[in-house]
Parts: sequence; C-alpha cells; structure tokens
Amino acid sequence: MQFISEQHLDDGVREREFTLGEIPGILWTPASASSSAPAPLILLGHPPLGLHKMYPRLVDRARHSAADGFAAATIELPGSGDRPRLPVVDQARADLRRALEAGEPVGDEIVDRLVLPLVGKAVPEWQAALDALLALPEIGGPVGYSGGVISVGTRLAVVEPRISAAVLFAGSFVPRVMFDEARQVTIPLHVLLQWDDEGNDRQSALDLFDAFGSEEKTLHANMGGHTGVPQHAGNAAAQFFTRHLK
Repeated sequence: MQFISEQHLDDGVREREFTLGEIPGILWTPASASSSAPAPLILLGHPPLGLHKMYPRLVDRARHSAADGFAAATIELPGSGDRPRLPVVDQARADLRRALEAGEPVGDEIVDRLVLPLVGKAVPEWQAALDALLALPEIGGPVGYSGGVISVGTRLAVVEPRISAAVLFAGSFVPRVMFDEARQVTIPLHVLLQWDDEGNDRQSALDLFDAFGSEEKTLHANMGGHTGVPQHAGNAAAQFFTRHLK
C-alpha cells in the first residue's frame, strides 16, 4: 500500500488516497485514531460506477462513520474507473440494458455474466486491502462491511473471518449460486431494501434475505426508489455497527 495524497476535512477527518498495486483506494480516519487507540474499520462497498463518481456519497458515509469513531476505507472495483475493463461484464451490462428496454425478463445467464466475474475478482482484492489496512497502527478490529454489490458482500461474509458484521444494500441482481452461499453466512446482518427500487427484483431480495443463515439478521425496508434511502435508515445502520463493532 502506498499513500499518494492526504488532506484533513473540516470535521478533522483525515482522508488519504492510496494505491494497492494497481488498485486505487481511499482511507478515512477519525481524529481520535492513533496507535494507542486504533479505530475499528468499516469497508465501504459501492456499485461499479467508479470512485470519482461515487466520491460524494462515499465521503458522506465515511464522515458519518468517523463521527461514530470508525475508520472507513474503499477501493476501486475491477473494471471501474481507470482500471482495465472487464469485457464479459460490459457485454452483460449491454445485454441487460437491451432486455430492460424491451420489457423482457432478465435471464439467469445475463445475471451470471454481469455479477459473478466481478465477485470473483473483487473479493480477493478486498481481502488484500484488509491485510494492508489492518497493518496500519491506527487501524484495529473488529471490521464491518457496508453497502455495495450485495453478492460481493455475501461472498466476503462467507470467506473473510475478520468481518464481524455487515450492512448489505439490496439493489442489484443476484445470481442463483449466491443463494447457496447466503446460507453459509453466520455474522450479524442488517439489510437495507428500497421497496420501490426500479432496478431491483424485490422478491429476489426477499428470498436472499430469507436464505441468509445468520441467527441475527434484520430487514430494514423503506418506501421509495433506489436513491431515496431516508436518513433514519442510515442512522439505524450506524447503530447496528456501533452495537457490533464497539
């Protein structure tokens, strides 16, 4: 991990851009974080739209996390931003767009090509980022995962024992194989669902929630579209992390 820039935001949060090999990322730490008082860490997932485009929402989430005493970090997803494209995913995205515009059902084959290559590449990169972040003296456990592509979060919850709790956003297509993986998830979960999300298969989201094997899992559903998450939903997610990571 190499830090390439640093700035202090007006609320005292320290923001550092880094590269991990060829992967760009950003780390935010509260002013209270130090080697003698390392901060718990929340990994901020996001859709594959690029860090530059997602930055306003990510920094807002990071600042709220810092106010609760958490460090937060994110990395650029495979095929996003300035990273090399994933042709199979780009083709699947184009096929998905054509199906939706034509009012046709979205087949499993399109969903698999759209999501599974991203999961397969992104999860090991998140684990490598976690290795590097936890080696910093001002960062400590436990670790949470928040948001992003729900299949990425599901896979991470299965394979990464350092993640103690997760807030997952139901708002993306889910390959059928991920339902089998969901049954292996045992960490506490808080799942956010926008009931009128125009791009989300609501029944699929409900079925995935039902499949999760966690003894503690909460579904927080709100009326409204994909970007209409109310403030109180974010507050509930923050309270979830405070309960499980502190």
